[in-house]
Amino acid sequence: MKDWPAVRRRFLQDPVSFRLGGLAADLARIASFSENPANRNAVAGMLEESKWFIEWTVLEARPEIQEELLDLQLQLALWHLAWPRICGDEERVKPIRDEAARFSERVIQISGLLEEALTEN
Repeated sequence: MKDWPAVRRRFLQDPVSFRLGGLAADLARIASFSENPANRNAVAGMLEESKWFIEWTVLEARPEIQEELLDLQLQLALWHLAWPRICGDEERVKPIRDEAARFSERVIQISGLLEEALTEN
């Protein structure tokens, strides 16, 4: 079991843009790891972690993205509840994998990290 208070303390040390980048990375891992049924527990853990990342970030995020993050958190909660029943069924996992990849791209966009990287070069 994860030490959630320790994870939270460490996570909150980063600026919001980095936290969103971490969330985007988790979503990309969910998409990738869900291709293999052997990763069932890892995906369940990332779904839970991603929900917490949003919980710990949303109030400090720009107002225009807060609703989007909360919608994502709800979707993650629904996936997390369904995951034990569907993780071995490729037909039911594929839409989650595809949506997680799209969410990952969207969250990295709203994080601002891509613009920061472009301005540094």
